[in-house]
Amino acid sequence: MASLERIKMETNTKTRAKKTFDIGLFLGKADGKKRVVAYHEKDLVFSQGDAAVDLFYVLTGKVKLSVISRQGREAVVAVVARGFFFGEGCLAGQHMRISTAMALVESSVAVVPKDDVIRLLHEEKRFSEAFVAHLLSRNIEIEKDLVEQLFNSSEKRLARVLLHLADFGKQGEPKLVIPRMSQETLAEIVGTTRTKVSFFMSRFRALGFIDYHGDSLEVHTSLLSVVLHD
Repeated sequence: MASLERIKMETNTKTRAKKTFDIGLFLGKADGKKRVVAYHEKDLVFSQGDAAVDLFYVLTGKVKLSVISRQGREAVVAVVARGFFFGEGCLAGQHMRISTAMALVESSVAVVPKDDVIRLLHEEKRFSEAFVAHLLSRNIEIEKDLVEQLFNSSEKRLARVLLHLADFGKQGEPKLVIPRMSQETLAEIVGTTRTKVSFFMSRFRALGFIDYHGDSLEVHTSLLSVVLHD
């Protein structure tokens, strides 16, 4: 009897695993108005002031969200990686984009019209649950970024950005080697000057926390010591 119960439990577990909702797979299948778009490095996904009519989901790569002030100053709001939505403002009454989205590296993005998103939220429970989970996760990240800006040094913020780009702390193995990006871009993301970024990157390299390989940057787990050090 015990063996029979165990078999039933294992069968139920496997069945549930098969039914696990893969939102990337779901959105990655182009059908109807839903489509998948490939972007090269520095390609614009949308610009500040464009009509807000679609929701976006990163299938591969990374996308930078930034805003430009009336004085022409640019500030990076977020770097959105694989498995995250962006452009949610279209669902909250925004008629125009308040930020600019640009591919940091080669990226693949699912584009879903606002009307289709609203329909999915009402009709597809699994999609709705995944989207709510994303919003909660995004809110936590925003709080972390605010704390970083208020309390942590530029050096710690840079270390955290590099670890984030390498996917440390996410499911699966971290990407030890990531595409190399300009120090100007890193300065925008961190919220500091290019001079400081250059100084800290040289220091990280001298300490063995990072290595350059042509167009790639290798991030070592030892860089965590910068973030954890008080």
